Amino acid sequence: MTTDLEALGQAIKRAQYRNHRTMDAALSDVGVSLVQWDALRAIDRMPGASGHDLAVATFQSDQAFGTLATRLVERDLIVRSAGRGRRLVHTLTDTGRAALDGGHEIAAEVLQDLFAPLHEAQRGALMEALAVLTAQETVIATSPATPARESSTTTNGSMPIRVARTV
Repeated sequence: MTTDLEALGQAIKRAQYRNHRTMDAALSDVGVSLVQWDALRAIDRMPGASGHDLAVATFQSDQAFGTLATRLVERDLIVRSAGRGRRLVHTLTDTGRAALDGGHEIAAEVLQDLFAPLHEAQRGALMEALAVLTAQETVIATSPATPARESSTTTNGSMPIRVARTV
């Protein structure tokens, strides 16, 4: 029996959408959206990173991250200061740190509930399968023999990688 890859892709999207919707609603208890909390996590995880690097880490365009960062500054969740050259350094404020920490507590509960239908072995197998899929991005991105039709940038942890879609 062959797996319907389109259905598989849709199932992954549904799971991601469920995760995002549930997390977004729960994070409102600490006064941030999932997108804002993700930005706070990236800023905390990548001190001194450029706006571009933070945009890549949060799956946003540079312009979208810049707009988001402006809103975070207005809400006193982060401060921006001059870095080297034209780079702006993003730093969490005490209010931003509190939102980040509260978000971690909420995420632990929400993710436990979201993954509750899977026993530990299934969770491990899912993690392994997703690691294989995301490792493939690196192979495609670094393969000189692969003809590229278009490409985009994504991250593997905090390391940006170029992903090429083949013809």
